[in-house]
Amino acid sequence: MIRPMLATDVPDVLALLTWMDDAPEREVFSPDARDPRELQTECEDNLCLVDVDDEGVLAYCALSPFRDGLVLEGPVSDGGHVQALLGRALAHTDGLPVYAFAAQENLPVRAALEGAGFAALHTTDFYSAPLDRLTPHACAPAGHRIARRLPIAAYRELFKSSEDAWAGRLTWTPEQFDGHFARDDVRLVALLRGDQPVGFAELEFCPEDARADVTYLAVHPAERAQGYGLKLLALAAAEAETHPEIRTLRVRAHDHMKPARALYARAGFTHCRSIVTYMRDGDEDV
Repeated sequence: MIRPMLATDVPDVLALLTWMDDAPEREVFSPDARDPRELQTECEDNLCLVDVDDEGVLAYCALSPFRDGLVLEGPVSDGGHVQALLGRALAHTDGLPVYAFAAQENLPVRAALEGAGFAALHTTDFYSAPLDRLTPHACAPAGHRIARRLPIAAYRELFKSSEDAWAGRLTWTPEQFDGHFARDDVRLVALLRGDQPVGFAELEFCPEDARADVTYLAVHPAERAQGYGLKLLALAAAEAETHPEIRTLRVRAHDHMKPARALYARAGFTHCRSIVTYMRDGDEDV
């Protein structure tokens, strides 16, 4: 039976999420919470659905706001009716586009998404390397200096010149910008020649996984092919190394980003996972 998630379903949904975590090929976009209270809080403002039988929750999915539309959490299923669960969720999209993210190896969920009208946009590959492979080169080139903050205008200029996938950041207010970089788990490492930024690496720390993610690497187009990418990765690793619990650095590249992939290979990163991004247009029939 498919119905809205209840507070009494929280333990079963947590168990289902933990089951998903145990195997990379089951991965889909899902709630961050792995604590009952946090999960219940996350679900309060979203449409959360479950497929249940007499023994408990078999499958879960949810819809929450994302970019210009909605994002699908899940579906996570251990014997549930995935196609029916998706259909029920998609009946509540109000004409908005819906995004979904699934591991490349998660063939059952990918087939269900495509059967529900989702189209694959791109694949994002993730690469990792131990910090000590990168840090020996962690120093500023001659004539440059390292900064850990940038004025919002300089950040926007580099961001806009280098990346179009996260354009929402270009509309951040100064308060949002300051709030983001005031977070304990976020760091910025920038290289400047004189007063001119040539590039930056932005990090988020995941101590529970002994990992730091380079969520964004920017080198101004006029400054490329001069080794700045390698230098920024080394500086990012050195910044991550200031946290004793962090052991590895992870980076990402979409399938069309051939220069980024070549850079990561030169730096000594190895492939660790692939995620397929899907989208379903808001005018699709359910």
